[in-house]
Amino acid sequence: MSSKNRQREYARKRHEKWLARQAAARARRRRRQVIAGAVVGILALVAAVIVVVDATRPEATPTTAPDPAVAEARTWTVEMQTSAGPLTLELDGAAAPQAVSSFVTLARDDFFAGTDCHRLTTSGIFVLQCGDPTGTGSGGPEYRFGPIENAPADDMYPAGTLAMARVGGDASSMGSQFFLVYADSTIPSDAAGGYTVFGRVVEGMDVLQAVADAGVVPDGGQTPATQVTIERIELQ
Repeated sequence: MSSKNRQREYARKRHEKWLARQAAARARRRRRQVIAGAVVGILALVAAVIVVVDATRPEATPTTAPDPAVAEARTWTVEMQTSAGPLTLELDGAAAPQAVSSFVTLARDDFFAGTDCHRLTTSGIFVLQCGDPTGTGSGGPEYRFGPIENAPADDMYPAGTLAMARVGGDASSMGSQFFLVYADSTIPSDAAGGYTVFGRVVEGMDVLQAVADAGVVPDGGQTPATQVTIERIELQ
């Protein structure tokens, strides 16, 4: 198995472990609900009161995007260690609360650890795309979110911009994938609008430029020639 395939297999297994942790959390919530229900039932019998429980109340699950309040409407500092070098990011929780809350929640769950930045564009637009646990460009968490937040009105994404990737034409298709702009890029809006800008690169533009300078693998694809694996993320 090639080194690239081993990295993707490792990322896939980490993603499966993350899903397993979320399933375990749901099971714990269900157990607590059962215990709480039993206690309520006993108290109701003692008081000779019949209690009706609303079984239709929705339960928060990993299929639901995190509450925008997680972003705390503040600026976050992110230290991202990658195999190509360190990056320091700044997240704008006031301008893009839903995107920031999703990123922060996933980072706290180690969702990004071991994932590869799978796409490098070197013509027209100049971005490095990351955040897919499968390394294929189609992976992400179990939820999707929208609408688009904080998109530039002039379609200009300056070097250092940190923005959410999405499926073209679908404003509610954001998940975990994001892109880092390493050179000024004009990305035309489509029917859904532009792209959510939720932060910027504070330090590490030289790391991104080195990756860009190395280009893509010589098979006509957009896989970076320099492998960029997110090793860990620290939030402040």
